[in-house]
Amino acid sequence: MLTGCSKGGSDSGNDGKKDQQNARRQQASIKFGGAADSTGPAPDVPGAKPGGTMEVLQRDSYAHLDPAQIYVSDEGSLATLLHRGLTGYKSTNNDGSGHEVVGDLATDSGTTTDGGKTWKYTLKDGIKFQDGSPITSTDVRHSIERLFAPFINEGPTYLQQWLANTPGTAYRKLLKGGPYKGKHLPSSVLETPDDKTVVFHFKAPHPDLPYALAMAGYAVVSEKADTKERYDKAPLVTGPYKIQSFKSGKSMVLVKNPNWDPKTDPIRHQYVDRFNITFNQQFETSTKALLADSGADQTGVSFNNQVDAGNLSQVLSDPKMKARTVSGYQPYVGQMNINMHHPAMQDKTVREAIAYALPITPFVRAFGGTDAMEVAGGLISPTVSGYNAAFDPWGKKKNPAGDPAKAKALLKKAGKLNMKLTFGYINTPEGQQYSTAMAAGLKKAGFDVQRQEIPAETYYDQVSKLNNNYDIFHTAWGADWPSASTVIPPLYDGRVIADGASNYSQVNDPKVNSEIDRINSITDPVKSAAEWEKLDEYLVKDVVNVVPTAYYKQVQIAGSRVGGLVYDDVIGGVDPRRLFIK
Repeated sequence: MLTGCSKGGSDSGNDGKKDQQNARRQQASIKFGGAADSTGPAPDVPGAKPGGTMEVLQRDSYAHLDPAQIYVSDEGSLATLLHRGLTGYKSTNNDGSGHEVVGDLATDSGTTTDGGKTWKYTLKDGIKFQDGSPITSTDVRHSIERLFAPFINEGPTYLQQWLANTPGTAYRKLLKGGPYKGKHLPSSVLETPDDKTVVFHFKAPHPDLPYALAMAGYAVVSEKADTKERYDKAPLVTGPYKIQSFKSGKSMVLVKNPNWDPKTDPIRHQYVDRFNITFNQQFETSTKALLADSGADQTGVSFNNQVDAGNLSQVLSDPKMKARTVSGYQPYVGQMNINMHHPAMQDKTVREAIAYALPITPFVRAFGGTDAMEVAGGLISPTVSGYNAAFDPWGKKKNPAGDPAKAKALLKKAGKLNMKLTFGYINTPEGQQYSTAMAAGLKKAGFDVQRQEIPAETYYDQVSKLNNNYDIFHTAWGADWPSASTVIPPLYDGRVIADGASNYSQVNDPKVNSEIDRINSITDPVKSAAEWEKLDEYLVKDVVNVVPTAYYKQVQIAGSRVGGLVYDDVIGGVDPRRLFIK
């Protein structure tokens, strides 16, 4: 699944380890670290020792290894071992819940003196590609300029759009074809005055740049070794591991990269000698193998596979099995959209009635119960800065079954009893289940609910049409980095309403639009997080264009000899960088 994107289904998760998860929920902000924070080596993992081979069971093979093409979560997990960028996320504790953005290849997380329009980075000494060649500002420049090439079409586009100061794909006009015909971005946009210095110039403030540069999609690519499209299968890496072999759809072997210097890296470790990765391991298959815990599976793990729904309750009810699990939140938040384009839905009293009436219990139950999801109060995930655990304006946390009596009173007040409500739902077993029960709850409140199925393969195509027929429909969205700047603007900015866009509710509120611009210009991440949360509360409580449903979670299990196992909130899964063999 992509982050920073819509999500149709769900993943399983665990409601155990409450104290640890409650601590995560209080995440208020992520600090941008200075030089001291950015100095390697990374703090030792307690009890860690080097050596051995680790088995990695993965469902999906990797379609992309070129960092510029990486945007999905499983490739992002792998990228933590292979690729380095100007910035990265450093763990600030040993349970995967605390982070700060630090300089990775750069000496710090970046410096700006004009509110985020100009950012300067200085490269560290001793940083190298796997062939031993030094990483210079020329390579960083090339890595950015190749993002404009037409064959780079799968990765993030934030940086490109910011440099070109234009939305959509129009950024490609800034450097048509990329750098391959000798053309470069002008120095008014990107400067590399010497081998160690990189300066970004934006026309508008972008205080989130340190976050963006920590994405795998902006990791460095060697100018000399760039093979364009072929780089996607055999990249020259910079992280602690390199690719010894890769048979797409079958297997991959990672071994230590001797030209990775831990003294330059405050983020990663290199404990394991070798990772043997096998693909086509379905969730049930990998779960059963790791539960059996015999032979090589004792040193087995999955970077992304979760405990399958069929085995989840067994795993969590057995203390010995549960001791080998980690769990946490994913960046996704579910929401029931109310289509503001439809005249009947423009009545706020009707929207409030929907919000009170909508039962959340059926949605949570359809995906495995509270082990898989937690009832949501707002739109900001527990993995994102600004999350407020206490916010619950419609009382869903206390009463997830809904309040049909209060909703019916509102409908009666508005003179809309028995009004027709078209409920578009995804045609999957889970969608069938939750929509049937949710519709029943809405009927109790006085709505005449008509369910309409939507094929799973075209679901988001259908609900993102401007003139769709659905009054309400469910979507889920995940943050690209732990800031609501990658949640609220793409979902609720009324100026980006269009066919295929992600403002699914088609809300166009002047206050929301102006607040997005104001908060996007705040350079202090702590202050901006607080302001995003205020806007979150205004949307949910006062605008009422969506009703939050659930925060998505998952559980993962490993063999008994796997050490350093933690669930990382930013990665949204097991942290491969900390693993060792006991």
